[in-house]
Amino acid sequence: MATQYFVIGSGSIGRRHHGNLQALGAESQLIGWRGADLATLEALIGGAGQAGVVIATATQIRLELIELCGRLGVPFYVEKPLAFRMDELARIQEAAAPVAARSIVGFMMRYHPAFLALYGDAPRAYGFDMEIGHDVRQWRQNWRFGDSYAARPEGGGVLLDLCHELDMAHCLFPRAKLHAVDSIGHTDFPGVDFATRVTLAEDGGPVGTVSMDYLSPQSLRNTRLRGREGVVDLDLLGPRLTRRPGDDVQDWDFDRNDMFLAIMRDFMALTEGRAPSDNPLLPRFDLVQDSCALIAQAWEARRFHGTIEGGFE
Repeated sequence: MATQYFVIGSGSIGRRHHGNLQALGAESQLIGWRGADLATLEALIGGAGQAGVVIATATQIRLELIELCGRLGVPFYVEKPLAFRMDELARIQEAAAPVAARSIVGFMMRYHPAFLALYGDAPRAYGFDMEIGHDVRQWRQNWRFGDSYAARPEGGGVLLDLCHELDMAHCLFPRAKLHAVDSIGHTDFPGVDFATRVTLAEDGGPVGTVSMDYLSPQSLRNTRLRGREGVVDLDLLGPRLTRRPGDDVQDWDFDRNDMFLAIMRDFMALTEGRAPSDNPLLPRFDLVQDSCALIAQAWEARRFHGTIEGGFE
């Protein structure tokens, strides 16, 4: 019997996952969350035989769907962030336990070829800086920030939206602990962070920052590691990896959707009982909980230092 996949959430990311599942030869059904009924979903998914579920809903809609998957014994792919409060994260972990080793959290940047190259040969660093910034108003045509999930004080904001960088920092420096989270808000969107800087530190080093914002007039996504033997610069938009001294430069011919396809292949393999890829950073649910906790802890620790005005609707 062929595995039936259900993508819950029909926004842009849900439509991408649905299209990628079909491109990979899977049977996929796209289901809008608005108006969805849990009992109806349970009957649909439970009656499908072998099934997998992709959860592509807004951030605050995770627990009830993961509870459903846990009851049915159906593996799931859930978009990041998994949760933004530690108590909610604990409840999700408990609900997911029956299928945790067959499920995935959508940390698709773990499949970026340049980041994997850095991870595989990262220098011993005493300092690091990671940053991602872009003008959120330029995301998509016919899209308004004020109407989106990103504008919600519960589940929105730049830290949660762009939390891939926190996950990547944890991959590189898993023993680094959270020290401070400093944010700037907006007068029209109370409780929503528009620019956030997270400080992480490990005893004996490294000490570093992860910065993210909705305000940069030019898109950027950079990482710099500083070690006693050299400096490494990673431009994830290039993508280009540069090591100094020596000016050793690597470039990639890269399409962003390649990462989504690669992580979906691994989810399909886990769902169907096949071996996943040999990616050393496979974001299997039970293997990424420390990273998920770091994101939730950072969100809860935000300190706001004033606001900006205007320019967003």
